[in-house]
Amino acid sequence: MKYHNKKVYGFDSKKEKRRFDELKILQRIGEIRDLKTQVPFELIPAQKDKDGKTIERAVKYIADFTYADKNGMFVVEDVKSPATRTKDYIIKRKLMLFVYKIRITEI
Repeated sequence: MKYHNKKVYGFDSKKEKRRFDELKILQRIGEIRDLKTQVPFELIPAQKDKDGKTIERAVKYIADFTYADKNGMFVVEDVKSPATRTKDYIIKRKLMLFVYKIRITEI
């Protein structure tokens, strides 16, 4: 497990589980809708050679949560602590904005 976090009920950290519980309440009272967890986004497709053999796997970002807010805006959330803002994550965050025009909300 990365960064010494322990899995909690299928989530990568206690903080992520707490946020999920908060979002479930918000969905129940109608503040958000269509809550999903662990949603993959392809940032760079797999690269194949002329014979169709994969020479580079796709680059994906997996969002902790996605949902629509009460105004219908699509939200992508990632539960982060300062230690988990790695260079890889920062590049993927920038690619999400470039490819999908989605700014990740960091909690």
